[in-house]
Amino acid sequence: MDTTQTIRLRLRFYKDVAANTDELRQKFEAFAAQKSEDFRVKICENHIWMFVSGTKKQYWSPHLHLELEPKEDHTHIRGLFGPDQTLWTLFMFLHFIVAGIFTVFGAMLYSNLSLHQPYNFDLLVMFLMVVVWFLLYFIARQIRFNGTGQMDELEALFLKIIE
Repeated sequence: MDTTQTIRLRLRFYKDVAANTDELRQKFEAFAAQKSEDFRVKICENHIWMFVSGTKKQYWSPHLHLELEPKEDHTHIRGLFGPDQTLWTLFMFLHFIVAGIFTVFGAMLYSNLSLHQPYNFDLLVMFLMVVVWFLLYFIARQIRFNGTGQMDELEALFLKIIE
């Protein structure tokens, strides 16, 4: 998967495997039982999460979520790379704060325009919120770039397990 050419922050992939869902889940359970030093696997029904752990784990370390979908003669796997849940929650919190400030000052701008009052400060704050949105996006891109090597490792481990 080419992790540098897409604009999406959370990379997705799809794969069809000839084995059935139970066989694949057993392979992941066998790997989880080995207690790898660098990777951790969590399994819940048809959902599998693979994490970087131990000394390799950084704040920008990604995780891989796999969803196993049984089909007639094969299993369809949906894969989704994402950042650490704590980091993702922080970014969502920051986005909601920025959106809230933008909305409040947008309402104040409209009110000041209607009342023929000065509105320069409202425009300035709204412009700064747009700048912060772009800044958050580029920070997220940099974090994804830092985790690209570990994404490739998780993908290689995933392919090794399902063989």
